Amino acid sequence: MSVGLKKLAAATAILLLIMGMLGCRADGGLPEDVKGSTVPGSSVWTGEKYDPPITLTRVVKHNTYSTTFRDNEDWDDNVFTRWLENTLGMKISTLWAMPEENNAFSKKLLLSISRGEELPDIVSYRGSYETLVQLMESGRFMPVDELFDKYANDIWKEAAAKYPQMWENITFGGKKYALPLLDYTMNTEPVLWIREDWMEKLNLAPPETIEDLERIMEAFTHGDPDGNSKNDTYGLAVTLRENLNAWMTDLSWLFGAYGAVNSQWNKVGDRLEYGSVQPAAKQALGKLSEWMKKGYIARDASTWDEAKASELFTTGKAGIIAGPHWMPDWPFPKLKKYAPEAKYKPYPVPAGPEGHRGVRAGNPAPTNGVILINKDSKHPEAFLHYYNYLMEHYADPAEGSPFEYGFAKGYDYDLINGRLVKDNTQFVSPMDYSLSYEGARIPELMINTLVKLAAEEPETPFEKQVKAKRHPEEIEAASIVMDYDRQGVRYHNWNSGRSLGIAKSRSGLLVQMEREAFNKIIYGQLPIDAFDQFVKQWRQAGGDELTEQVNRAYQENKSVKK
Repeated sequence: MSVGLKKLAAATAILLLIMGMLGCRADGGLPEDVKGSTVPGSSVWTGEKYDPPITLTRVVKHNTYSTTFRDNEDWDDNVFTRWLENTLGMKISTLWAMPEENNAFSKKLLLSISRGEELPDIVSYRGSYETLVQLMESGRFMPVDELFDKYANDIWKEAAAKYPQMWENITFGGKKYALPLLDYTMNTEPVLWIREDWMEKLNLAPPETIEDLERIMEAFTHGDPDGNSKNDTYGLAVTLRENLNAWMTDLSWLFGAYGAVNSQWNKVGDRLEYGSVQPAAKQALGKLSEWMKKGYIARDASTWDEAKASELFTTGKAGIIAGPHWMPDWPFPKLKKYAPEAKYKPYPVPAGPEGHRGVRAGNPAPTNGVILINKDSKHPEAFLHYYNYLMEHYADPAEGSPFEYGFAKGYDYDLINGRLVKDNTQFVSPMDYSLSYEGARIPELMINTLVKLAAEEPETPFEKQVKAKRHPEEIEAASIVMDYDRQGVRYHNWNSGRSLGIAKSRSGLLVQMEREAFNKIIYGQLPIDAFDQFVKQWRQAGGDELTEQVNRAYQENKSVKK
């Protein structure tokens, strides 16, 4: 053997030895977990934590309306990050934090990618599907198939098996490019929240129909319900800025009252139809135009996002808002500051002239956000160890566990004379600083617990926490949502954003066409019959093609699941 070949063989042997010590695989797959490794400076997962601790980098999208710190804490040094390091051996380094208002976080993140800047180990993302696609197609994040198969615990895998739709919109070329964060089921359906003290003052009856609701809005707008002798109140708090099918200040129920929920793909028989181009949408837009003319809706609504629009209700200037059952937990506590005497009550959404009722129900899979993992991360499996732990210990804690009463005493709960206290506006949620928004959730647990508490006393630690924190009005609202399910008025979005074969520019054009046409009709800049021209243009601009592609994909997915 020549000297050169001997040197090459020696170098190869050394490389293979190093790869073996580091747990690398020749096929380029994930390294095996190593226990008791003696590689200098290495960190290993012992089965309970990393030893020595690793550092995970992240960026943060925060809610300026609700996220607060105490005791000089910050994003990298707080009750959550200290727990994470002590329990799981993971330190946190936050590269930057941006608010969610006006899409500031998404813009900053996309700009970082376009400039080739440093990206964090993980990105927790909630937002538009278009932005998510850009992130997944950037080449900066890894497929997660093998990570999930190898590291996800049984609780997580059982949920994935029950809700296979959780993977549909993050799968490209047969690979999954993000980890879906599980959410509670029936967590998005709106009820009508109405100022009960205004109803009593004006001697109004609960609304059963849209016509009943209009009488209430007329009184709330022009009957001086707050008693200040000024014409400064509105019937309904809404956002008209982007999507009328919104997570808060929602209007999907109005479209549903005429037979089709807007801005989503509804199941009609064995086919999917886009709700915004159905005759029901024309009728709903006609009503919104009437309500705008009558002053029931603020003309500034086209400039507000959901959180800003909700302030019309929480500052005592609107008497009705549509949104999820959890709104008494947030943002309603703010209302007491402006109207200490205020009372509110949940009602089912009203029926349309032909008896229809319908509400948005989100995606068929209960998820709310995803985790993207940097392809250059040294510990891509770390997030899965973290989420597994929370799913097992935090999401539904056992008696005697560290999370029996909540995450941290003095933060999200207190014990006063042995009584669990969580309903306190001075408390803060440590999960606001976490890697996964609310931490971890078991899909059916919350709605089933709330409905149970409407009739029974709590038994488990989770039930006791819910009883201590959630308002009676929320428990009542959850029962309304469960009734929606029994009555079949929940409309799932069966295609939650993927444009399929339609070019992105054309898909975006369809959305923009809808927003412009709807707003012009609502504000009276176009007559209601302009809706027919919008539908014609929508179909010609790619809507018909998109409809066929959505249905082909829907039928193919059904076949695969069988």
